[in-house]
Amino acid sequence: MSVLLVVALGVGLYLFQPWRLLTVRETHDALLVPPAPTSTSVSAPVSAPVSAPVSTSVPAPVETAKEVATGQWRSLEHATTGKASLIKLPGGGHSVQFAALDTSDGPDLYVYLSPHASNSSEKTFGQGFTSLGKLKGNRGDQVYEIPSGVDVSGIRSVVIWCQRFSAGFAVAPLEQA
Repeated sequence: MSVLLVVALGVGLYLFQPWRLLTVRETHDALLVPPAPTSTSVSAPVSAPVSAPVSTSVPAPVETAKEVATGQWRSLEHATTGKASLIKLPGGGHSVQFAALDTSDGPDLYVYLSPHASNSSEKTFGQGFTSLGKLKGNRGDQVYEIPSGVDVSGIRSVVIWCQRFSAGFAVAPLEQA
């Protein structure tokens, strides 16, 4: 009887990994598009006379990464905060970035792009998704490259999903305007 109890306890600890509720895996990827400043104060520029040579050539525009969709996380199974953004890269590729993500750690967490709206029921996020791989950390800034064959026009949300228990930790809308 005691051997059976030890085996059941061992299996339960392996599956649920309860210590993960207390662990932190922090990630500090360089964000492709920095978050907008939160300050609302505006200062007037100080004018000073400037004498500079006049240039007759016009520089070519520099292509930069651009945020095309963004949303705040909505908690599902675990309290989650931060911002998720769909980023258009120079050259036409796309990435997803998380700014100031804060969620629980989990045993088998993945990042999914979903064709379902962020207000859909949790179970739908485990269907029809594109996986971007394992979640890098449960706190901090993160960037995930979207494979070139993925049609980003069908992305409506990004999901942090626990594969082991088929449960969503959080979802954020990424609907393009």
